Amino acid sequence: MFIQIIQGKCTRENDMRAALDRWSEQCEPGAEGFLGGTYGFTDDNMFVGVVRFENEDLARRNSNRPEQDAWWRETEQLFAGPVEFHESSNVALMMEGGSDRAGFVQVIRGRVDEPERVMSTMQETDALLHQARPDILGATIAIEPDGWFTETVAFTDEATARENESKEMPAELRERLEQLHMHDMSYLDLHRPWFRTHTTT
Repeated sequence: MFIQIIQGKCTRENDMRAALDRWSEQCEPGAEGFLGGTYGFTDDNMFVGVVRFENEDLARRNSNRPEQDAWWRETEQLFAGPVEFHESSNVALMMEGGSDRAGFVQVIRGRVDEPERVMSTMQETDALLHQARPDILGATIAIEPDGWFTETVAFTDEATARENESKEMPAELRERLEQLHMHDMSYLDLHRPWFRTHTTT
């Protein structure tokens, strides 16, 4: 899997939603390898889009299409400043990667010193995490070559997520996660996320 992350200040939520609807209608039919996207706004008007493709090659092909370029030139005008991009093919899925049924999504940015250890630990602790946090419907983590990562976590709803995050984790799970040495963490809370999953006919 290949993940692209787009984020930037935007005060025009309705226009951004409409732009993404246009992408689904006009660009998605020719976007070979597109799997889906998770989108939302933080309380301080930061738009975040996490887009999934089957692989990097197909994502590049999509970016080079004229209709994609035309759509982006128009959509870029909705941002109130520079747009930040991140991408990676070093991706792990937890609990099948997420769910379009999520009522709350948290996007976590940070750095790790041992990317491969993080990937293996995330997969090995999948069952433990699911047992300890049934409110988590799934997650993806994408680690860039310089160690920066983006983790996208889908929750059933925010109230349950906040309640459960204050509870103590099982000792084994807590110890395994502490060994990952994640740092420089920041959190982007998407209270009203929306989703697009590609469907074949």
